[in-house]
Amino acid sequence: MKEGIEYAILTDEITRAWADRSVRDYKKFKGLKKENLRDNMTNLELVLNMLAEASTTEISKKRKPEGLENNKQVARAGGIAARKARLEIEKQTGESVITNKNAKLLKGNRNPSLPNKSSK
Repeated sequence: MKEGIEYAILTDEITRAWADRSVRDYKKFKGLKKENLRDNMTNLELVLNMLAEASTTEISKKRKPEGLENNKQVARAGGIAARKARLEIEKQTGESVITNKNAKLLKGNRNPSLPNKSSK
């Protein structure tokens, strides 16, 4: 199997584990066709995706998996770590972290300003 295909398979495993949907389903949910999914994530979605990827990298360093099936197990484990964080955030906020908002809807809301701390 080619490296690019394996990378896509592992990316999909990570996404399925943390977001409970495949990359294809996630893009469809956001109304995307050829657009990049990451470019159309909210800040929280992006952070959780990055947590899943970083967790997968750290687990992989410890387990040193060989072969696609072992790497898929590691990808799932990394994604599950981020899923736990996502579920806790959803429990605390009462809202889904996974939204159908895409870049068109997010434009202008990407980096909201922080409240002014000097007003005491």
